Amino acid sequence: MKRVSDMVAAANEVIDHAPAADLLNLHGAEGVTFVDLRDPRELERDGMIPGAFHCPRGMLEFWIDPESPYAKPQFQSGNRFVFYCASGWRSALSAKVAQEMGLPNVSHITDGFSGWKAAGGPVGEKPQKTAR
Repeated sequence: MKRVSDMVAAANEVIDHAPAADLLNLHGAEGVTFVDLRDPRELERDGMIPGAFHCPRGMLEFWIDPESPYAKPQFQSGNRFVFYCASGWRSALSAKVAQEMGLPNVSHITDGFSGWKAAGGPVGEKPQKTAR
């Protein structure tokens, strides 16, 4: 059986990544989008990086593909993308998939949201959905 830890290690060999402390300076920078891949319950419980775009991991491929009926314009922006999850495993696999799909300028936070908080990165509440 292939282990997820091996898959994460293999992904990290072919994608850009860095610990949160090294990526704090990108927060709020022009042309950079932080992408939160965590489950909505994690966002409710722990908050998120202010200004990050929430993309549940299960929707990533559908939201990236411009021909998908679920495509999101955020992924067509030409921005640099910094993916993160709780500990850096989901974001490693996601960054690899995004890169394989042709999304340019993708990286991920190797120590995840927990590393972001430990490095003193800003944390905000999950934005509330507006009524339609």
